[in-house]
Amino acid sequence: MPTVEKVVRTDAGLASELRMSVMRLRRRLSSEVDPTNELSMTAMAVLAALHRYGELSVGDLAGRERVKAPSMTRTVKCLEEGGHVARRPHETDGRQVLVALSDKGRAVLLANRRRRDEWLARRLRDLTPDERDVLRRAAPILERLAQED
Repeated sequence: MPTVEKVVRTDAGLASELRMSVMRLRRRLSSEVDPTNELSMTAMAVLAALHRYGELSVGDLAGRERVKAPSMTRTVKCLEEGGHVARRPHETDGRQVLVALSDKGRAVLLANRRRRDEWLARRLRDLTPDERDVLRRAAPILERLAQED
């Protein structure tokens, strides 16, 4: 039976390996963008949040993306100027602005997701059935790790 110290070292090693692998995969997937898309990763993350959660305030978006509100305000302004989102005043709180995904923003987001999914599906075909099964079982665990505390 392994000692507690040995398990900790093993878990630390696993953490390091997972961190590096996930970061490399993220960078690789980030490079698989629709060639007509000129939006930053931050802007794409805003579109994804609006697609997933619906209309959100600038403050909620800033919190989700872990940036300061003025920075998110600039990002939202650029997205609005490009026709990717629409802003409107909050019904009951005049200090807040709500942001919604536009049809154009949804189309850009889905085109990029489709391109990334196609790239990843091609890469998955190169794996053995056992390797794909391991990833199939690991996907929900990775999702759970990614959830906010």
